[in-house]
Amino acid sequence: MKRRVIGIMILLFVLGCDTGNSSYKEAKGYMVEAKGSSATATFAGGCFWCVESDFEKMPGVLKVVSGYTGGTGKDPSYESYGAKGHIEAIQVFYDPAKVTYAQLLDEFWRRIDPTDAGGQFVDRGPGYRSAIFYHNEEQRGLAEKSKEKLKKSGRFAKPIVTEIIKFERFYDAEDYHQDYYKNNPLRYQSYRSGSGRDQFLEKIWAPDRCDLPSQRDNVYTKADDATLRKRLTPMQYEVTQKEGTEPPFQNKYHDNKQEGIYVDIVSGEPLFSSLDKFDSGTGWPSFTRPLEPGNIVEKVDNSLFMKRIEVRSKHADSHLGHLFPDGPKPTGQRYCMNSSALRFIPREALEKEGYGQYLKLFKK
Repeated sequence: MKRRVIGIMILLFVLGCDTGNSSYKEAKGYMVEAKGSSATATFAGGCFWCVESDFEKMPGVLKVVSGYTGGTGKDPSYESYGAKGHIEAIQVFYDPAKVTYAQLLDEFWRRIDPTDAGGQFVDRGPGYRSAIFYHNEEQRGLAEKSKEKLKKSGRFAKPIVTEIIKFERFYDAEDYHQDYYKNNPLRYQSYRSGSGRDQFLEKIWAPDRCDLPSQRDNVYTKADDATLRKRLTPMQYEVTQKEGTEPPFQNKYHDNKQEGIYVDIVSGEPLFSSLDKFDSGTGWPSFTRPLEPGNIVEKVDNSLFMKRIEVRSKHADSHLGHLFPDGPKPTGQRYCMNSSALRFIPREALEKEGYGQYLKLFKK
């Protein structure tokens, strides 16, 4: 853990930022409310900043809290949790009517290296190892079943070593660790891009390997440039291929209120849902979270003499827009997208267009 702490201290010094200003004022109150109206899952996948970020973008997830679990000592802190045998972990509060525990498990496997018993990516030591903490026998059975399925898939050459452990108690991490990716986006992106996590996941979960049920049935591809120039309008090409920005309020979807999903205009990969769309007053379609987090890539954008988080599609590498930390609850995020990068598929056309798996999202 010392290596991680030293790295973070150097990064904070370079960026000239203070770690004590971020607050998580509503964390404990929210947890009480969520526990009374939702189900709970607990996962450990290395750096809790990253795992929290990945799970909070899933449809049906109400809130994710970073913390420590699995140890024997009481009241661990960031400085002491390793000595007390705890692991960095997250608690996921979710709506079982919108996302199942089995789907959470699928997402978990796709966000970690389950073959590494000594930590996760750049973070080394037992406090960073991966584990599933089951809250009841049903969760244990599903976890064991999913682990066995992953073993048989042949995706990993090395043995699957992720532990399945009975949940005992969870301790919230310090306030400044909560929602770190939203409160400190530049520091978070710098850490994540240097951790090796995304590079590993991109290699393992390549588009041509779809043997797990959670993987998409279609292969979303990008046509050659000559074809794109013929197929796309000048504005669509400028936005998706040249990182352009369309005029606010003068675009197709900024005030669209129909039920349905938004896909990449180039590849057709699912990106956002109308259920997460809101009126941001900016004149561009805005969303609180992606429909398929795996199809979204976030990059630091230093253009226009400012630092922003650019949002691109994974398979077509289309420029979509930017991510801002001023959205509404529960995520606090604003995915500000260009209509020209999107194609809207209304609810009644989902089956016909090959996106029938999303119909369940719109059942009353």
